[in-house]
Amino acid sequence: MEPKQTLSIDEIDLSDIEFWRRPWDEREGAFQLLRKERPLAFMKEPEIPVDWMTQGPGYYAVTKHQHIVEMSRQPELFCSGKGATSPIDMPDMFNEFFGSMINMDDPRHARLRKIVSAGFTPRMLKQVEDSVQTAATEIVDRVIDQGECDFVVDVAARLPLKIICDMMGIPESEYDGIFHRTNIILSQGDPEYIPEQDDPGMVVTALLTAGQELSQLVKELGEERRKNPTDDLTSALVNAEVDGERLTDEELGSFFVLLVVAGNETTRNAISHGLLLLTEHEEQRRALVNDFEALAPSAVEEIVRWASPVIFMRRTVTQDTVFDGHQFKENDKCLLFYASGNRDEDVFDDPFTFDIRRDPNPHVGFGGPGPHFCLGAHLARREITVMWRELLTRVPNIRATGEPDRLLSSFINGIKHLPASLN
Repeated sequence: MEPKQTLSIDEIDLSDIEFWRRPWDEREGAFQLLRKERPLAFMKEPEIPVDWMTQGPGYYAVTKHQHIVEMSRQPELFCSGKGATSPIDMPDMFNEFFGSMINMDDPRHARLRKIVSAGFTPRMLKQVEDSVQTAATEIVDRVIDQGECDFVVDVAARLPLKIICDMMGIPESEYDGIFHRTNIILSQGDPEYIPEQDDPGMVVTALLTAGQELSQLVKELGEERRKNPTDDLTSALVNAEVDGERLTDEELGSFFVLLVVAGNETTRNAISHGLLLLTEHEEQRRALVNDFEALAPSAVEEIVRWASPVIFMRRTVTQDTVFDGHQFKENDKCLLFYASGNRDEDVFDDPFTFDIRRDPNPHVGFGGPGPHFCLGAHLARREITVMWRELLTRVPNIRATGEPDRLLSSFINGIKHLPASLN
């Protein structure tokens, strides 16, 4: 589908939730226009729904691939510590609670990443990789005789959720509760997950409660694993020590919120968009079925490029600086629109063509290069590959049978529901 330009450059307002209700082709047309005419466009900030926060002056929408990459490589000039997931300035405690290391700069970021990385031992990683295949097989076993399903809820969302919970040592009885809470955190107030849209205070309360409940769950598990270690990741994390330092209970809790939310959405939405893409592009589907092992690596990268599960990340300018001829001031906010960078005509040939053989494919679907490149990119690639190998081998005729029910969000390119036929 080609983009459609229905808005003038001055009518584009990326902070207005109504923009994100527009059809996919119209939003892509708006970003195409921004890349061409105003690649560092200044936008007003979203309206503040609660009285304990103040609306800021605005932000720059960074829509070109080159700019996204260059800013990502310069954390000393474009930092994450003032908030990475919203153009609105949140309290520091809020940022750290919901963002963990993605809302930190060095040296705190490097310290936390080292301790977390120490928990991912080679044995742990091998165990996790092996469990992906087992989980994918079990998921297909559950749906294969149903004839139809909600692909997101029954297939795509189950794999990353199970992998993360099994990895952390969380029992299956907690899965549904964790899934519900992660949906609330990622919803940006989507009414399916937070119905009280007319009460902004209730939206914030729902978000905070969901995060606190997830954090408390893993804190209690961490206390148990300190006393009685097992071979799960929680045990490894609470007992990992780097330069005499360990994770605090608060750091463990916020890291789990990040892990279960970020690990869930990237893989879930990439797999979900994959079904939509392989339904709409039959020739690409046939090629992948006929030569899966050869084409899977490039197909996964193309699905991630196309899906761009995280629409943007924010950076904040640390000092007055000139960037590609533009004068930025200290504390200016920049939203790096990965979804736009992944359609940049200067980088990708035929960017609106889904091509599972695309090479090169320097997408920023896992973030730009630098210290904040996605820690779980390798695992996400494996999960997407294994899930699609299992599906196309055992359910080769699986198709989307209706329109996707998309998440109403400027941050996550999510699909909430997608009806599918398995016959």
